[in-house]
Amino acid sequence: MSALMKAVRAGSTAETLRLVTGMTTAERRASLGELKELRTELRAVPPWQSRSERILPALHLAGAACHTGAAAASAWLAASDLRWSRAPADSLLRALEARDTGWLADVAHRLAQRPVSARVPYDLMAGLVSRSGCEVPVTDAYVIGWVRHISTGGRRRDTVCDLLRREPHLARLVGGLFALTDLAEVRWLLGEGPGSWTSALAALAREGFLDRTFLVDACVARLLRGGGPTDHRVFLPLLTELAPTRGEERARIPDWTALARDAVSPVASRAQAVLTGLALEGDLTSRQLAEASEVLLFRGEKKLVRAQLVLLGKVLSRDAGTAAELLPVVSQAFGHEDTQVQERALRLVERHAHKLDSADLRDELAYAAHQLIPALRTQAAAALGAAAAGSDEVYEEVLPPAPEPVRQAPAPRTAEELAEEVGALLASDGDVAAFERALDGLVRHTYQDADALREALVPVTASRWWASVENSQWPGPDALFGNTRHGLLQPQEGLDLLIATLHGKVRTETLLAAVRRGPQEHECAHSGLARIFDARLREIAYRLRTEPLPLLLATPSWSTGLLEPEELVARLTEYRRLDARVCASDFAQALLRVRRDERAAAEEAARRARALGTPEGARLARWLGAENTLPTARRRTKGVRILLELAELPELQDGFPQDFHRLGRPLSVFTDRRHCSHWNQAIHRHWLAVLPERRELVAARMLHDLADTAVEDERGAAVLPLLAEADGTAGEAVHLCLAYGLGARHQEDRLAAVDALLVLAARGQLDTARLGADLGELVGRGAVKPQRLAESARTAAATGASATTGEMLRHALPVPLAGLATARPEAAAVAARGLGDLLAVAAECAERSGAHGEVPYLAETAARGGSSRMVTQARRLRDALAEPAAA
Repeated sequence: MSALMKAVRAGSTAETLRLVTGMTTAERRASLGELKELRTELRAVPPWQSRSERILPALHLAGAACHTGAAAASAWLAASDLRWSRAPADSLLRALEARDTGWLADVAHRLAQRPVSARVPYDLMAGLVSRSGCEVPVTDAYVIGWVRHISTGGRRRDTVCDLLRREPHLARLVGGLFALTDLAEVRWLLGEGPGSWTSALAALAREGFLDRTFLVDACVARLLRGGGPTDHRVFLPLLTELAPTRGEERARIPDWTALARDAVSPVASRAQAVLTGLALEGDLTSRQLAEASEVLLFRGEKKLVRAQLVLLGKVLSRDAGTAAELLPVVSQAFGHEDTQVQERALRLVERHAHKLDSADLRDELAYAAHQLIPALRTQAAAALGAAAAGSDEVYEEVLPPAPEPVRQAPAPRTAEELAEEVGALLASDGDVAAFERALDGLVRHTYQDADALREALVPVTASRWWASVENSQWPGPDALFGNTRHGLLQPQEGLDLLIATLHGKVRTETLLAAVRRGPQEHECAHSGLARIFDARLREIAYRLRTEPLPLLLATPSWSTGLLEPEELVARLTEYRRLDARVCASDFAQALLRVRRDERAAAEEAARRARALGTPEGARLARWLGAENTLPTARRRTKGVRILLELAELPELQDGFPQDFHRLGRPLSVFTDRRHCSHWNQAIHRHWLAVLPERRELVAARMLHDLADTAVEDERGAAVLPLLAEADGTAGEAVHLCLAYGLGARHQEDRLAAVDALLVLAARGQLDTARLGADLGELVGRGAVKPQRLAESARTAAATGASATTGEMLRHALPVPLAGLATARPEAAAVAARGLGDLLAVAAECAERSGAHGEVPYLAETAARGGSSRMVTQARRLRDALAEPAAA
């Protein structure tokens, strides 16, 4: 062993540096082979172990010094496996300082081109730039490293401004700051207020260290470009700090207009303020004001829309000649979702319509009045001297086509096709159909030719964690795959278990112990579903090792998880022909999936199953002879939540394996959730496939999770469209899940709930009275915020489902309206929040669909004094529901 390798293995960075600086180029090249072998050796050892932590810095230093090519040296310096314990930057620079400046510049720029996630030390890159004298790179990695260095690397008395004054490449690096792809890495470092980067850059611009015009242009350009959701929190304060002059603002009118149209709300508000100042000082032509107003009046922020209408009113009052240009723009607000905005726009038109001398313009305004709510159309007709705008069209509800289940494709015919599908599933979660198809394929090909399957899976196994970890190491595959106490298998883990078993990475004793012991995690509402999924995978893995199965019995026929009875009979027939022993948990899952609602097909399949003369055939015949039943459900409250308790269901216990019994036992709302390990939502779609014909049982067990999307602002409503597409009764549990989803905190969850609502409506399974009553109770208890529900309802109505949405809201409103009448003034003020939005959507739906009827407590709310949004919209809804139904 060479002296260099002894120093490296000893972890002596100082000795390694002394040796490499005295080596010739040939000696360095000769040492590379041993260094690469050591690096390969250490890859099998976790980097946090003491041996790796001791050796890696010296290895990092030696490899960088011994590589003679710039590309190879930079690759070694930034390698991910050496990132855990890098050599100090000053040692690396001393080891490389003898190289020529061109080589150092090449390495510096190559390192700077690395992704930010490579975490290349800024001190190393900056040192190479300084020693080579090259132009400073302005890549994301370099600029972010520089920001971190300035923000955290100065002496205690140094301010950011002091450090930036001493930066030799200040202008170029500041320019790079504006070009960053994503500011998330440094947003918190840039800070706000005195002493922050914002105040420092503005001060340097005032002192002449930076070009002020460049900074203003760069801020505006970056705000126009957009970016991350918080990027404006850096560039908007900087622009404000720079305080552009009126001349600078006037020179950028197109930019302010574009920002008012497309930028996030704070930026659009700033752009609107600039344009307002220009307009009031006469620096904005009527055409420019019209263009800016067109974009602002289409924004969703009511505050911006109202402020723009106020500005238009001031300009119209000051200059009558602008009416022909501006009033058509004002009329665009007639279609705004906020009726108060419609009223403001109509008052402007009424006040200034006499200034128009063109009949065509008046006709244009009259045509735009069709967008107004019915109560305002007559008023608009009188002001414009036209016939009352109305519509003779008969309303027709538009619902999406009911989704049809897709037939499950058979298992891949070749091992190579199967390997591709398994690799795709391991890389990203697939749907139930893809998972079950891959599962069946692994079982079939193991039975037919296990060696060929192992060979086809080589590209897949190469990247799996268990492929390079031995059972002698902790934690090894045995320890993790055999652990049934802390969390059950997820879909990807299940595939990993089967493939690792196929490759001999899990011992037979471990597999058998897991099957016999069964899941031992803490009980929770999900346990019944999760244990079935887990137990089936573990028993299949054990059978792969000991007695391979010819095929799986429970593979669904349809994408929803349903299994046709004739297909299950055919599979049992094949088992009898091959004299194969059935996998108990797989057969039990097949029973839960087999279709029983089509009685003629079920009875015929039962006759054929009985004729098989096998215990499984007889069991299937008895199962098909019965019908699906649901346990008695009881409502319980838990805090502000409304949940369901289920009674016992003996048919899901009799004759089923022990791990399936939990599904038929009573469900309590007070089950311990603190130790629930089912946080991964990828498993939810697979739970629906456990009981594809009884979604109520699944919904009841996921109800607390859906409640958390509204009450605790969690995520988790993505499963709702699948719940709506599933089979079985859509009862109390399904509708409560949907109610919580419509009031979820996150927009993505609310959109998923709206999709589910439309699917249920299209399938004729939506009970609007039940859903509305649930929503009203949840709003009254504070579990669902009316503003969120209003957004969901507005989205559903916008798709063409105004009648469905209006009927739902008609049953949802009585409880919160009643709360206003009975609550004390302070509580009533709280209860009134958001009700105006809810009433507005209900009124819009009633006006569109021509619905009529009564809403308890609506008249009392409409009779209140004042002109608040809630009272105004209550009157609007009262009037709309009082009109006769559309012909």
